[in-house]
Amino acid sequence: MNFAAIKQEQLPELLCAMPKTELHMHIEGSLEPELIFELAKRNHVRLNYASVEELRSAYAFTDLQSFLDIYYAGASVLQQPQDFYDMAWAYFLRAKADNVVHTEIFFDPQTHTERKVSMRTVITGLHEACLDAEKKLGISSSLILCFLRHLSEESAFETLEQAIPFKDLVKGVGLDSSERGHPPEKFERVFKRARQLGLKAVAHAGEEGPPAYIWSALDVLHAERIDHGVQAIHDPVLMKRLAQERIPLTVCPLSNLKLCVFPNLAQHNLGAMLEQGVCVMLNSDDPAYFGGYVNENFLQTFAALKLNASHAYRLACNSFEAAFVPQERKQVWRNQLDVCFHHFGA
Repeated sequence: MNFAAIKQEQLPELLCAMPKTELHMHIEGSLEPELIFELAKRNHVRLNYASVEELRSAYAFTDLQSFLDIYYAGASVLQQPQDFYDMAWAYFLRAKADNVVHTEIFFDPQTHTERKVSMRTVITGLHEACLDAEKKLGISSSLILCFLRHLSEESAFETLEQAIPFKDLVKGVGLDSSERGHPPEKFERVFKRARQLGLKAVAHAGEEGPPAYIWSALDVLHAERIDHGVQAIHDPVLMKRLAQERIPLTVCPLSNLKLCVFPNLAQHNLGAMLEQGVCVMLNSDDPAYFGGYVNENFLQTFAALKLNASHAYRLACNSFEAAFVPQERKQVWRNQLDVCFHHFGA
């Protein structure tokens, strides 16, 4: 493919038009202030903010924990299956606009079950939205149940047991929330149990935590994908392994910027990881809180790092490669990607 034929001024339109998957997106993190207020009214939940504007202005974080504090407060409005459906449907509409063909959605059941919202309420609401997204929007999807790492492994076990009746509606398990002080090995036994149940395994590691957490996620939890993983750049041996074994890293640049993992996007290491052959891809993480959905991550990151059409093609292909779907479907997406690039002159 002749990537040089695509002019730099065409790149923003290409980035938005090309098919892509999104594999690192927390559905609770897509909850926009307008919907929070709508659901609060529906469920008679009193918020500590007088208006949508006041709530949005509170989205000023200094680190991961200060973000999580407001994140959990926003989730308090989710109480009925319809609330979870509406939240997911709002995300799917944005995903469609961004030409996302497939998404693997993270959800945090402990955030809800601790508030006496049942696992059934959470999963059935999300699952119905997933079904409708495929029927009405042509977007395939799956759900990944994430354990909150600042809670105990016992709590994670309880959560997994509650999910067993719905395990056919869940593709895998993940590990998220505050990374520092909560290494992956804390959850070794519950991940083993999840794998025995036939669930895939992914884990947040190396966002703010050290490269050692990535090693643990791979070798102790047997994670098949690493979420974030940007600290891997500091460990040459790990970088070599990631490249050789094609272990995917689901990178979220605007999230990294908002949480001060990097001082600015021009210093992000996505380009360096691509050049070293690591299977990285772009995602939005918590788009309502971190400044944009997946296409916004592409646009701002490409502008800051001066990436080109060849990088775009690799990132899209990597996102297909890393998805938990059959190879036949991945090939369909690659064919669609080729058509898109040929349209732009490649």
